Amino acid sequence: MGNIYNAVAALAEYAVKKGLIAEEERIYSRNLLLDILKLSDYEPDMSEEEIVKKSEDLEALLKEICDYGCENKLIEENSVVYRDLFDTKVMNCFLPRPSEVIRCFYEKYEKSPKEATDYFYKLSVASDYIRSYRIKKDIKWITKTEYGDLDITINLAKPEKDPKAIAAAGKAKQAGYPKCQLCIENVGYAGRLDHPARENHRIIPLTICGEEWGFQYSPYVYYNEHCILLNSKHVPMVINKEAFRKLFDFLRQFPHYMITSNADLPIVGGSILSHEHFQGGCYEFPMARARAESKFTVKGYEDIDAWILHWPLSVIRLSSKDPERLVELASHILDKWRGYSDEEAFIFAKTDGVPHNTITPVARKRGENYEMDLALRNNITTKERPLGVFHPRNEFHHIKKENIGGIEVMGLAILPSRLKDELKLMEEYILEGRDIRSNELLVKHADWLDEFLPKYEGRIDKENIADILKNEVGQVFKGVLEDAGVFKCNKEGRDFFKRFTDSL
Repeated sequence: MGNIYNAVAALAEYAVKKGLIAEEERIYSRNLLLDILKLSDYEPDMSEEEIVKKSEDLEALLKEICDYGCENKLIEENSVVYRDLFDTKVMNCFLPRPSEVIRCFYEKYEKSPKEATDYFYKLSVASDYIRSYRIKKDIKWITKTEYGDLDITINLAKPEKDPKAIAAAGKAKQAGYPKCQLCIENVGYAGRLDHPARENHRIIPLTICGEEWGFQYSPYVYYNEHCILLNSKHVPMVINKEAFRKLFDFLRQFPHYMITSNADLPIVGGSILSHEHFQGGCYEFPMARARAESKFTVKGYEDIDAWILHWPLSVIRLSSKDPERLVELASHILDKWRGYSDEEAFIFAKTDGVPHNTITPVARKRGENYEMDLALRNNITTKERPLGVFHPRNEFHHIKKENIGGIEVMGLAILPSRLKDELKLMEEYILEGRDIRSNELLVKHADWLDEFLPKYEGRIDKENIADILKNEVGQVFKGVLEDAGVFKCNKEGRDFFKRFTDSL
């Protein structure tokens, strides 16, 4: 291995260049890193120009430092989980304290909200809290459908734990601090095998409807400037009038962002229902471009434009210059939906006292108007559909089995990393005419391939096979979204949908 001091010097140069630390803090921060590496000397042998050049590749720098840590028993196991815990500690040597980040954010906010978020996002990337070199590996494409373009991604940014780390985490004493990965106590937390390190994490305090909240970015960035707005208290998700009001209070402060909330019930909610939070960002989702299918009016709210959207899920769009009026109407619709049953449409508000109806809301500002999209959700299960009647059906599970949360409601698929290798392997088997069912990794896709491959007969070659498979994956995602729709996009479903809007 090369001279480790060169990597230390280059990382300090990187931090100064990216504005993480001032020039006056170079020596101080460098010495913090030397202590982590158990080094008492500092003897780089590269020229200043070579150090500057070396500082341009953060991923390579951290790899070199982690390799040194493994070789010198500073890292217990040479695996992604242990290395991530270690390199986060390394990066924290070069970060401003939370109070300095907050001060700088609000200094820039005085000029414009966008300048403030630009600063904070760049810092979150430069600090390696957002590992941009991993996110660049995500596979993305667009699939055209009758609802418009859908955004499809195979997520490779979130590392999969290796078996040794999973086993070690299982044997470790279970900790209850922080209570979850969204708690504000994550700031500066060193992490453990079952909880990511967050020493390079910073949260901006916000006041939302008179309450203390925090603003941060998602480390996995599923879309541009993917941010998270989180309650400073560990309280469960809830969809109600106050939640709608909070969404618009955030938009008032950051009008260049959109904001959404996962639903508050299992199956149709997100992965973390135990901590109230919203997700936003600077991104136009496919659903935002969906066309209006039919317009309707709600008595007492004639001043608000309301439409049923042409979208695979059952979505109502509201538009007004007055966000408080939108809150009032959205709350009225939510209350009606919570208690709404239509046996013919297989919509039951409750069974055995268990509630099933809720809403996934999305808020944005479009020109001078505020908009709110309300996706009607229902989590009822049956013996035939134990994971949910309005959940992806079994024949789609080879592509997508997980719950459909707010991000996917809006038309952005987040598909499992395993599909990268599986799709590549499918290409080989199809081109070579091999039996898909002979491969235990691919057999789950066999029925799906049998269904669509005949329509491409005689037209598949090595130039188009990848695009064909991507398109068909996108069509499966369209089907997944249609499954989540409580009122289907056919005449019968639209009649059921109208029956609900007429009841408002």
